[in-house]
Amino acid sequence: MKPETLEGRMLKRIGRKVGDAFLRADFEDLGGYDQVGRVLRKMVREGRLVRVGQGLYVRASPSITSGEPIPARGLEVLREALGRVGIETFPTRLERAYNSGETAQVSTGRVVRVTRRVRRKVGYGGVHLSFERSGPERRAQKVR
Repeated sequence: MKPETLEGRMLKRIGRKVGDAFLRADFEDLGGYDQVGRVLRKMVREGRLVRVGQGLYVRASPSITSGEPIPARGLEVLREALGRVGIETFPTRLERAYNSGETAQVSTGRVVRVTRRVRRKVGYGGVHLSFERSGPERRAQKVR
């Protein structure tokens, strides 16, 4: 019986995964750092994955207009990718205003509200997320 290739094992793991965002570290038990990197680059070239940051990949699907591979769930998957690296996201000021009916202007989704500094560049095809910094979620103030 022929042993399964690293690419085959990685594809199986991607197929079983519930989410759409993957870290390079998700595959470190399958092979060496360089081997895993080569297979991930091959999957990006083939259009199976899109690289959205350093060591950060998402499932891809072809664009309706250009046929180029893009994230399967659009910009929403970039929020999931941020969550995978431990960055908690919240609705921005504009998203909250739209959801409460204060404005009819729809947010593009390219801005993400975070509570701490983010040095990571996350995006694809020249489109990167911007970050709206705010303090921790407000808690009910105590009455003295």
